[in-house]
Amino acid sequence: MTPSLSPTLGTGDDVQARVPAIAVGLSRVGVVGVEKVVRIREELFFARFDCFVDLGRDQKGAHMSRFDEVVNEAIGEVVLSEAPFRAETLAQHIAELVRARQGAERAEVTIAARYPEHKPAPVSGVQTQEIYTLHGRAVAFEHGTRRTVGVSATGITACPCAQELIAARARERLGEQDFSAAQIDAILASVPVATHNQRGLATLQIGCTEDCSTEIDATALLEIAEASMSSEIYELMKRSDEVEVVEKAHRRPRFVEDCVREMIAGVVARFGELDGASFVSARQENLETIHQHNVVAERHGTLAEVRGEIASGTPAAHQTSLGEWLDAGVRATG
Repeated sequence: MTPSLSPTLGTGDDVQARVPAIAVGLSRVGVVGVEKVVRIREELFFARFDCFVDLGRDQKGAHMSRFDEVVNEAIGEVVLSEAPFRAETLAQHIAELVRARQGAERAEVTIAARYPEHKPAPVSGVQTQEIYTLHGRAVAFEHGTRRTVGVSATGITACPCAQELIAARARERLGEQDFSAAQIDAILASVPVATHNQRGLATLQIGCTEDCSTEIDATALLEIAEASMSSEIYELMKRSDEVEVVEKAHRRPRFVEDCVREMIAGVVARFGELDGASFVSARQENLETIHQHNVVAERHGTLAEVRGEIASGTPAAHQTSLGEWLDAGVRATG
C-alpha cells in the first residue's frame, strides 16, 4: 500500500514559497564560496562569489539553486563579452538578476578574483608574473545599484621606529670612533640603516553611487596600493633587483598607519572627478617579523569626508562605514 502524501508536502508544492512557522523576515539569505574559473582572452581568473538576498517574513526560504544559475548566466552575458575583466560589472549584473529571480527587495553580491599581471623587475627588467586579488561588490535594489571595485596587493614595509633606534646606536658607536657629526650624517645618509620588515597586504576599494557613470580603473587602484608601502615586491628578481627593493624599502620606512594614509591621499589626488558621495576604504595589514601578532589599520568614509579632512586639517565629524554607505542606497527608495 502506497502511503499518502502529507497535505503540506504535495508533489507540485513550492516549499520555499510557503509561509514560515515563525513570521520573521531575514536580513540575508544566500550562498557563499561559489567558485568559478573564468577565461578572458588568454588569461584565467579564479573567482569566488558570495550572493545574498533579503527574505520577507511571509516566505519560508530562498530558491538556492537560482543563485548558481544566475552566476553561470551572468558570466556568459557579461564576462565573455568584456575585454578587461571588471569584477564590479559582473557583481552588478548578478545582483540585479538575483534580485529579480528571487523577488527580493535587496540583493548583494561580492566577488574576489585572483588574476595575473606581468611587470618588469626594477633593475634587470626581467619579466615576472604577479598575482593580485580583484574585488567587486554590488547591492541592487528597486531604484538602482551601488557597487564597489577594489584590489589587494602585497608589498614590503620597513619599521621607522626600529630604524631610528638603530640609527641612534650607530651614531653613538661612530662618535666613539672619533667621527665628526658631519661625517656621521654623511655615513648614515649613504648607508641604508637596518630595521625590521613586514610583508604588507594593502586593500583599497572605491564605491560608486547608483547614478555614477565613472569607470574606476583597477590598475590605477593597484598603483596607489603598491606605492603606499615601503616598496613593491617581485616574484622573480636578479641580485640587482633584490638590492634595489631592499634599499628602496629602507629609504621609505612606513608604519601600517602611514600606508593607509598614503592610499587615502592617493585616491583623493587621482580621482578628482568622483563626487563627494562616492565611498573609499583603505586597509593595511602587516605580517610582523619580530612579534607573534600582526598589525592592522583602516580608514573608510565618503570622499567628501576625507577630502574635507585633508583640506581643512579638521577631523571629519563622521566616518561613514561601508554598511552605512550601502544602506543609504536602500533608504533612497523610501
